[in-house]
Amino acid sequence: MDSTATAAAAAQAQPVLLVTNDDGIDAPGLRFLVDQLVAAGRYRVLVCAPDTDKSGVSHCITWRPALRCKRVDISGATAFGVSGTPADCASLGISGKLFDGVVPDLVLSGINIGNNCGYHVIYSGTVAGAREAFLYGIPAMAMSYDWFFSFTADQTIRILASIMVVSILQYMLYNTLEPKSVFVESFEAFNKWVAGQSSVNDLKVSAEVCMPLINTIVTEIKNGTYPKGSFLNVDVPTDAAHHKGYRITKQGKYMARISWEQTVYKKPAVESYQTANMDVDGEKDSELVTPSENDLLFKRVIVGRSSDEVEGDDMDHKSLVDGYITVTPLGALSRTEPDAIPYFKACVSRLVGDFSSLGPSFSRSRVA
Repeated sequence: MDSTATAAAAAQAQPVLLVTNDDGIDAPGLRFLVDQLVAAGRYRVLVCAPDTDKSGVSHCITWRPALRCKRVDISGATAFGVSGTPADCASLGISGKLFDGVVPDLVLSGINIGNNCGYHVIYSGTVAGAREAFLYGIPAMAMSYDWFFSFTADQTIRILASIMVVSILQYMLYNTLEPKSVFVESFEAFNKWVAGQSSVNDLKVSAEVCMPLINTIVTEIKNGTYPKGSFLNVDVPTDAAHHKGYRITKQGKYMARISWEQTVYKKPAVESYQTANMDVDGEKDSELVTPSENDLLFKRVIVGRSSDEVEGDDMDHKSLVDGYITVTPLGALSRTEPDAIPYFKACVSRLVGDFSSLGPSFSRSRVA
């Protein structure tokens, strides 16, 4: 067997990994992940991802229009940018139609900019890409990085003012600072805060710290020991380089609370639901519009981030904030609250009793 045939046979024997995301095929999170997979030298890497940002589209699919697939040059991988959603891309990528009959052993969706803990899994296109593969029996994992977002000018002023107020109160109440040093302390505190903001390099680190988990999962798949009842949702903490290790967690109820604000700008936000308040100053002027008399424009804004319950150490967002890489097994079925079934059985039973008074045709109804 010549060297070319040997290389081809070795490539055929390699596990096949399909990468998708919702930030788009040019997003740094996806590119860093592909770089790591290619550098490992043990995988055949396929990429099928949206050709534009599709953040926050959840499990939306394209039904009527045909999808446009365009080859994209990504070193070491076979890649296509697709005019569809993350769920579309995962579905097409595992179908065998796009990659000449090749079906992946594992689907990886990410690495997303922004965590996907708690209720965010409902909105997330990243999670939907993994879920779509899971629905068709392909092991899958969604990966997200808990990005600490940059501040707008207005946010910067508000934060700095808040820190200064605290410093001034500290001086007034406890006289622990010299008057002139109040402002110095304020700026130093602010600089420490800003220094902790995320950078694109953190996405590279996130890809690196996910590789041991990916390698382990592929081994389990090849050994036939990987469970088929769930897919994984992985979130990497903000300080990815100094994470505390992996922790198996449960989905909690954390979410960004979103409201609406009237605007005069027509251009849709380039940010996701996780960063809806952030302004893009350089693009405003050309997008200023004068609505007609009956038109109103509204944009989404984040009004808070919260959880409806005190989360334990085994919950995804609490563990993420504590510095762990959270690994949350998810299914496709909605979780039923324990008290819901007996409550609604009793409720419907009363309803059936009310129907029985209306005549024989109604009295035959019963609750199973």
